[in-house]
Amino acid sequence: MSNLPTLLTSLSSIPGPSGFEHDVARRAVELMRPLTDEACVDGFGNACGILRGTQPGALRIVIAAHLDEIGFIATGVEQGFLRFSTIGSVDPRMLPGREVTVMTDPPIPGVITCLPPHVLSEEEMDLAFPREDLFIDVGFSHEETVTRIPVGTPAVYRAGCFPLGEDLFCGKAMDDRACFCAGLLALEMLQNAALPHDVVLLGTTREETNFGGAKTGTFALDPDVCLALDVTHAETPDGGPKNTDCVLGGGPAVGYGPNMTPRIRDALIAAANAENIDIQREVMPGKSYTDAWEMQVSREGIPTAILSLPTRYMHTPMETISLSDLRAMADLLVAFLKQPHGEEVAE
Repeated sequence: MSNLPTLLTSLSSIPGPSGFEHDVARRAVELMRPLTDEACVDGFGNACGILRGTQPGALRIVIAAHLDEIGFIATGVEQGFLRFSTIGSVDPRMLPGREVTVMTDPPIPGVITCLPPHVLSEEEMDLAFPREDLFIDVGFSHEETVTRIPVGTPAVYRAGCFPLGEDLFCGKAMDDRACFCAGLLALEMLQNAALPHDVVLLGTTREETNFGGAKTGTFALDPDVCLALDVTHAETPDGGPKNTDCVLGGGPAVGYGPNMTPRIRDALIAAANAENIDIQREVMPGKSYTDAWEMQVSREGIPTAILSLPTRYMHTPMETISLSDLRAMADLLVAFLKQPHGEEVAE
């Protein structure tokens, strides 16, 4: 497998907002195929890879990380500029002057419109522009834009990844393709293991909009245990989230709250302690806003836990992670999956 920065860059560069994940799902299957006994894109568009255990009647453990990203969708054309709406939770303060990739064939670069400070009033300088007042400039005439970019064409932030310091890595769609990479690393490390369980890596779709991939994928796979991998907020000096003290470099975060089954959470912690893997805690007092929300209530209910990757600047083109945290997440997955979980874990 490629080195980790190269792998992250290759997955990040593939445009795949919710509902348009086909290219990144196909790439995910290509990456899983040599590491699993079976890999495919399912009917809903999820990427699914199955590594079968050595014991008959083994438990089935599903590890899910979503492949989709936030994005945009063209809704019309005015004077050659694209009107657009957002896909997923996009902060309008981030938009003016941003570079985007419009998902035509071949892709077309664009820039979200931005008024220079010279033409703004003093009051306007302190205001965020409403998303409805912004357009995407693709540099074409009105007629050419209408012809080349039909209404309904999606777009994403322009790709671009780079290191920060010695351990940090920055780019778009780290949420949640970095966690999918952790799953790939875990599969690679399990190649010569006598696994007591079937392990499924599920690259889900639609997480940023309706969790549809987790809902349909979990139902179809009928697992005994689920682990949802996703990013969480890492603290910054300007004021981090109040429900966590997660920092970059401190290890993956184990979720605490009603969206987690305590015995699965405790099994993760026991695995981390046994292998001296640093972990952090994240409190999710209500809905987790991860795939685990749908996985936990699939069928008659699936024992579920959440493992999170601390991330700065979530839902921006500069999502920043720690490579050591990502590797530790993979190590913890391996330690957990090698444990001989009995039926009591799935009950």
